[in-house]
Amino acid sequence: MLSDPFFLLVAAACVVTALILVRGIATFGKEGIENAKRANKYMWWRIIAQFVAVLLILLFVYVRRQGG
Repeated sequence: MLSDPFFLLVAAACVVTALILVRGIATFGKEGIENAKRANKYMWWRIIAQFVAVLLILLFVYVRRQGG
């Protein structure tokens, strides 16, 4: 499975989502208006990245069930 490029794309999307989440949580711990705005921006990026990751996972499962 590690030689499958589609699986690697799905795994990369999940890792990117996790990294954005960690960065956003770390920014929440800092004080200040600018950090609050930055943390909010990170969380929006996480939502977008998570949406893409979920779509890729669903597409991956669909393609594999079709025998591709």
